[in-house]
Amino acid sequence: MNRIFLLCLFVMLGSCQSKKPQGPDYGRELPYGTNPLILLSADNLRPNVSGTWIDRAEFMPALERSIAWTNLAYSHQFFPAAEITHDTAVQSLERFHELLLTCRSANEFQEKVDAEFDFYRSAGWDGRGGGVLFTGYCTPVLDGSLHPSDSYRYPLYALPSDLVKADDGTILGRRTKTGMQPYPTRRTLETSGMLTGKDLELVWLRDPLDAFIAHVNGSAFVRAPDGSELRFGYAGKNGQPYTSMGGELIKDGLVSRDAMSLGTLRAWAAQNPALVNEYMHRNDSFVFFGPIEGNPRGSLNLEVSAKRTLATDKTLFPRGALVFVDTVLPAHGGGHIPFAQMMLDQDTGGAIRTAGRADIYLGVGNVAERMAGTTRSEGQMYYLFLKPENVTR
Repeated sequence: MNRIFLLCLFVMLGSCQSKKPQGPDYGRELPYGTNPLILLSADNLRPNVSGTWIDRAEFMPALERSIAWTNLAYSHQFFPAAEITHDTAVQSLERFHELLLTCRSANEFQEKVDAEFDFYRSAGWDGRGGGVLFTGYCTPVLDGSLHPSDSYRYPLYALPSDLVKADDGTILGRRTKTGMQPYPTRRTLETSGMLTGKDLELVWLRDPLDAFIAHVNGSAFVRAPDGSELRFGYAGKNGQPYTSMGGELIKDGLVSRDAMSLGTLRAWAAQNPALVNEYMHRNDSFVFFGPIEGNPRGSLNLEVSAKRTLATDKTLFPRGALVFVDTVLPAHGGGHIPFAQMMLDQDTGGAIRTAGRADIYLGVGNVAERMAGTTRSEGQMYYLFLKPENVTR
């Protein structure tokens, strides 16, 4: 899941802009040299993170995964990031963990975090802290089979041997006899037959849009006809740019922006089967999968956690870091509910190249898929790091 990593329908819409955009341009790249983190001054209101102490049993597993990753020698190469050193990153996680264990109340926890940590606001869409657009991603549960048939004809593919990745997962291209070349686009891969006959098919799905949604999210759990469950996670992608299918439908006037949701997309596809491939092929990006055990993993090779894993642009933000998200999520039956809680920046948004966008992992199954398909909320994210005087090495 490259957020990998990784996204449901409105991640498809994340890069979509109307011809005459109104309001913030959340897809706008930061001006060169702009720090993606803005230190809050003593006069700025800080988020209340005391709820993390109350929910510490739920939060701890995700936090401990970040600590383990940041303590790997491999992680040093990704720092400094946004002027945050590796020492600061790892000690911030470890001290936060210690405070969750040793503080005797939520109030004591808040007081100690306020005293020991600096808070940084995301530079946001305008580079000045103007805000972040949050979308959602999930792990869909889809119908499929290990064997192709008239009912199951649309495969998820394993990583081809000619696809070359750098040590950090960056796609370098396709290895050929004449040298490295860009890996082919989705349209080419799906129409040329170049993936067939290589024993790359992992599972066959019932519907082409199901396969596409698995690609967008970077993972899928598959229900086999015998009732067993097969799990697949992100293994790599072709390195081609991502284009929003939902955004293309809106641009062409086939679906209105206000009406767009995952349910709307599925309904449109069912009514227009002859057009589905054309619109899917406008997205050049193509994802490859591998069998997994447990939960899907994000770009740090850590298991993602529902409503605790955040996906951002990892060229900007420090990996594995504590990040408080303040936004709203869709409520069951309509409307929105507040979402203000501590998360961990453990994944990469595959379609995100900005400080003004982030994706919340919302979990597994139909409820998570519906929520992810309608999540498109403005808000802010705040990163927490120890004050310089509290970093000991």
